[in-house]
Amino acid sequence: MGGTPAQILMAVNDRICEDNHYRMFVTVWLGILEISTGKMVCANAGHEYPVLKNPGGKFELLKNKHGLVLGAMEHMKYRDHELSLAKGSCLFVYTDGVPEATDAQQNMYGTARLVETLNRVPDESPAHILEHVKHSVDAFAKDEPQFDDLTMLCLRM
Repeated sequence: MGGTPAQILMAVNDRICEDNHYRMFVTVWLGILEISTGKMVCANAGHEYPVLKNPGGKFELLKNKHGLVLGAMEHMKYRDHELSLAKGSCLFVYTDGVPEATDAQQNMYGTARLVETLNRVPDESPAHILEHVKHSVDAFAKDEPQFDDLTMLCLRM
């Protein structure tokens, strides 16, 4: 459909709002990566903060300003942010089911625990990182029922 991530989110938001009688909404983090340069333009519509590890560094939350969730209100404006992914950079994006996973005492897994978990295996393959996080969430929640999806994406440049 063309456009920047912010423009795409604006168009999709207006389309969702057109017929949203049940007031449903969705969070979205959208990034477009130019593989040849490592330049990524991204926008956030109420989604969890992505986590980035630069070469030689540690995983850290990218706390860019969120826009409102899609479907909440027509004609919302979203903001593009630019990232530069160097060779070896690793980006981790996830749904809120990861930090909101709960144990028997209703404690949440949380983003601090997520970043700590990622930093235990910072240089592993994306597949191994995803398995490691899933195992950590499962070990935390134990036998508590999963009430939300655990969707994760890990990309290494």
